[in-house]
Order: sequence, then structure tokens, then C-alpha cells
Amino acid sequence: MQEVRTSDSSTLSNFIWKVADDLWGDFKHTDFARIIIPLLLLRRLECVLEPTKEAVLKEYENEKDSGIDLDLILPSFSGLPFYNISQYTLDTLGGTNTRANLEDYISKFSANVRVIFEEFGFINTIHELDKARLLYRMTRQFAAIDLHPEVVSDRVMSNAYEDLIRQFAASINEKAGEFMTPKDVVRLATKLVLAPDEAVFSEKGVIRTVYDPACGLLGFISDAIDQINQMGSTATIVPFGQELDPKTHAMALTAMLIRGYKSENIAQGSTLSNDLHRDKRFHYGLANPPFGIKWEKDKPAVEKEHKELGCAGRFGPGLPRVSDGSMLFLMHLVSKMERPENGGGRVGIVLSGSPLFTGDAGSGESEIRRWLLEQDLVEAIVALPTDMFFNTGIGTYVWILSNHKEKRRKGKVQLINLSDTWSAMRKSEGTKRRFLSDEQIDDVVREYADFTETERSKIFKTTDFAYRKVAIKRPLKAKLVITKAKIKTLFEQKAFEKLDEAQQTSWIDYFRELISQPNGGELEYTWAFEIVKAKNKEQGFGKTTKALANAFIAAFMERDEDAEPVLDDKGQVIPDTSLNDTESVPFGTSVEDYFKTEVLPHVPDAFIDYSLRDSKDGEVGIVGYEINFNRYFYQYVPPRDLHEINMDLGACESRIRSLLKEVVKQ
Repeated sequence: MQEVRTSDSSTLSNFIWKVADDLWGDFKHTDFARIIIPLLLLRRLECVLEPTKEAVLKEYENEKDSGIDLDLILPSFSGLPFYNISQYTLDTLGGTNTRANLEDYISKFSANVRVIFEEFGFINTIHELDKARLLYRMTRQFAAIDLHPEVVSDRVMSNAYEDLIRQFAASINEKAGEFMTPKDVVRLATKLVLAPDEAVFSEKGVIRTVYDPACGLLGFISDAIDQINQMGSTATIVPFGQELDPKTHAMALTAMLIRGYKSENIAQGSTLSNDLHRDKRFHYGLANPPFGIKWEKDKPAVEKEHKELGCAGRFGPGLPRVSDGSMLFLMHLVSKMERPENGGGRVGIVLSGSPLFTGDAGSGESEIRRWLLEQDLVEAIVALPTDMFFNTGIGTYVWILSNHKEKRRKGKVQLINLSDTWSAMRKSEGTKRRFLSDEQIDDVVREYADFTETERSKIFKTTDFAYRKVAIKRPLKAKLVITKAKIKTLFEQKAFEKLDEAQQTSWIDYFRELISQPNGGELEYTWAFEIVKAKNKEQGFGKTTKALANAFIAAFMERDEDAEPVLDDKGQVIPDTSLNDTESVPFGTSVEDYFKTEVLPHVPDAFIDYSLRDSKDGEVGIVGYEINFNRYFYQYVPPRDLHEINMDLGACESRIRSLLKEVVKQ
């Protein structure tokens, strides 16, 4: 069979779609990815091992009966951390015993490769293809393509995997396509993280670790390695990652093995509830965790860590609402940064807009932002254009964090707004209609490095995002007005409803007699408490309570702005809860001064509730943090001239009249 060269994405994509055409009818389209991807991986592994295959088989024959652990010997002959000792290749499986031969072929891989096919459940797929009489045809087709890394780069392979997952996502992970990180976003985030350390990479003997806790197909890790190599660096890069979905994890393992890295560094499981790199810290952290994904399954473990370890663990600052766990990944990455005394750590993470502003003062989200900013960990946040991702048009942001900021960045945060910086896609992929060109990415990195204010770059103090949420109250001004209609509403009050029939009758008779007297229906607010106290244990009324007085107030109260403020038994003003309000006072501004200038001129009888204080600093008002890009980058656009608008309206009216005349003629 003639070999197919697949050096570019389009050629490989065409090949994949040709294979998919052969599967139609016997398999559903949602099955295509679980069939095609393992075969792609198998052929990729085969191409990589081909140059050393004879040497490995020869050494195997020499040592197979020696009792020596072959995993210690054979990788040195394959030149990679894996090997295969089968006599078969995809091209030599034969047409009569294809299934048995293919199973033997896979079983003769080293254990670190066998686990990849186990995670795909590929043995079952082999049986299904054999039953459909397609197995031999499939193996022959894949045997004909050259997937050696010198012919097909990791980026081309990664693009092929992502295309398969997006097109047939239900067979791998129902929402996998939603979380693919576009290459331009990966490139931007990675460059922003690595750029400050370019000088470090020129040094000899440098070792740097790169980590992604939601690694997917290793887009961030691969890009970081490539960028460091492009700098001409001889640094030793040690990648680490963790991935939840077993099938995606299997593809990531393949990519690592082919690059010559240890597969055990890429763990499989939930990062939030089972951190499989628990005791490790890393120089660089990069991630694009799922947007808006619930963390209910991880909740018991996360809440336990938050409660028992506090800030000694990953989630000490606070917990976000269960509907979105992206801020948990943010805290996790920060906790994994290498300590400053060991060179420090830097993080780049892609998030939706929610972590910037969701949650009121004192909420879990606000407390997380507070901790990050008060610890001076946030270096920059970049607002990306909309329509940058494959299956969502929402606004997205790249956060850059560091625990060893440059002196000029101490206590400051750089915001970069790229909402108007983008290039149009020639052909949309899902909702991805825009991308950042290499030139645009380099411009952003330079602007970030310059750390100066421009039209799209602004610099703030960390406290510029803080405020105090102060409770503002107003006095209750009310009286009690007893009428026959209101007496009937007493039965809607729980405290009155609990009285026995005789007690209810006694109170109703009392109120009816009261309103028959001159001015007997209008009383002071505090009268309800006085009468309940006076009637306590009186014949017919039984034992009375404060709850009963509150029931009378609920039934008879009418607000009266002309009345004097109601005081409690200690002479303190009783607030009107229906008029409760709050004011967000900028951090560092005197609460009293703000109140005098911004509140009292509009509401003269308002007062501050001094009992509502921040749990950390004890000052009046609860501290909150939010980052509002729209506010900082808003540009006022004046309305058009009225004359111009009138001219347009006149032109519209003329067109409408002309259309109506045409309708009448018909």
C-alpha cells in the first residue's frame, strides 16, 4: 500500500474524515473518536519506535530468559521511555487472524503504553471492528500513513485530536469540545508567564518545572517546552500535569512518552479532590480550567480541606459557590507555586469573567480575590476579545500571578484590555470567529513587559479594587391603626394562630371594643408590647409573649413619615428593615466623611449600622474586592447630533411612504 504523507493539518484531517466515512452505517458518529484516536496513537507510537525496533527485538531475544527486568534495559535501546517486543506492525497483522495478532501486538508494549489503550477500552473496540468486518481495513489504512514526529509535529497531532473531539465530543467527554484552549490563547498566556525569565533560560544547568492541573491534551505544557527551546535554551524542563478524563489522559500520556518524558508525571484523577502531586511545587503553572463547571462531586474533600487546613491548605481563603469551581483551580495553582527562596513561581490561568466580580463583600469569591490581592500575588489580568473560544462567545481573561514580583510591580496590578485587538478567522470554528496573530501576541507581551499606561494598559494599586460595604439604616416611623379589616388579618399571623379559640376571642373582642372608643383605633407603635405585658395571664388571655406583640405590629402597623422615630426600651432607634440599604465606600476613604457627603444630603434621617464590621480588620463595613474592566476602560461616546438623527428619521419615513405606495398600486 502506498504511504500517505501527512505533514500538515489539512492532509491529516482529510485522512481522518476518509476513515470516518468507512465507519458510517456500522457505527454511530459518536463512536468515531474512540475508534480513530487509539489507532492514530498506535500508528504514532509505531512510527516513533520504527528506527530502533530491530535493536530492541534483538536485545529482547538476548535477555528474555535472563530474569532481568526488561523495563530497565529495553528503553535504552529504543531511545525512549517505552518499547514494543512484538514481531507485528500494523502492516503485517494479516487478514485472517487480524484481531488476535493486533491484541498480541498491543500486549507486547511496555506497561506505560498498555495503560493508554486500557483507558480507551481499546480491546473492546477491536472486537467491535472485527465483528463489523472492518478491522483489517482500518489497520491497513493506518499502516499507510507516516506519523513520525519529523513528518507530523506534535502541534499537528494535537490539532487532529482536538478536531476529532470537537466533531465527535460525545464519545470522549460530552463537554470536552467546550474546554479546548485555542492555540493563540495558549501562546499568549505561556509567553506572558515565561517572558520575565528569558534571561534565566540562557544560563547553563537550569532546571524548570511546568505544571497544568487540567492538562487536557497538554497544550500549555507542550507550548511552554517549545517556547523555551525556541529561546535557544539548554534548560532541563520537567513537565507535570493531571487530567480528569481517562481518554484525554491517554492522549496526553502518548504525547509525553513520544517527547521522551516520564508518563507518571501526568496523573489521572480529579485535581480538586485528589491532588496527585500533593507534595510538589512548580516554577510555572498554566491552565484553562472548565468554565462554570459545578464541583459537587469534589465538595466533601474540598470543604474538609478548607475547614481542617485553612490557609495551610489550598482553599483557605474561601470557597466559591458550587456552580463554578474555576476559582478553586486558581487557588490550587497559587498553592503549587515554587517558593521564592527556590526561584519563585509564576502562574497563567484562563478564566471567564465570573472570578473578577461574582460574589458580594464577604462572599467566598470576594474573599479569594481579597486574599490574592492582599498577598500581592496578582501581577496582571488580560481581557481577551469575545468569540475566541470554540463553543462559547463569552468574555475570557488571562490572569498572571507571581510570588516574586519585580520591585516596580510591588503592590500593583496591570490590566490590559484586548477587547478591540483581534484578527478575523478565515473560517469560523464553532463560535471561534476571532484570533490573535503572532504579531498581536508579541505586541501584548511587550506592552506587559513595559509596565506603562497606554490606551489599553492601565496600572492600579491592589487596594483600588477594594471597598467597604457599609450598612445604612433609617429609623422606623410608624403607628398602629386598628380597624375591623385589619383585625381579620390577625389569623394570618402564626403567633396569633397558635392561641386557643378562647384566647383569640378575648383579643378580638378587646380590639373591637377599643376601636369603638374615640380615637381608640390609633396608637403608638410601642403600645403592642405594653398591652401584651398588661394582659399577660389575665383571665381569658392566658400567657402572652413578645411574639404575639410582633404579630399585632405586623397586622396593625402603618408607616408615618411625620411621626417621631420609634425607640426600643433602651432608648435606641429601631431601624425600618424595609428601608435597609448599603453603600460601597472606596477603600481608604473615611466611612463617616463618605456618609456625610454622599448619603445624608439625600436621606437626612439615615444612620450607619456600626455593628456590621469586617471579621478580619474589625473596622466598620465588610471589605470586598472586585475588578470591573468595563468601569476602568469605559470610553464615553457622545450621542449623535439631533439634526443628524432627524435627517435619518425623515429618510426612513420617505422610504416607508414609497413602500406603502407600491403596496397600494398592487
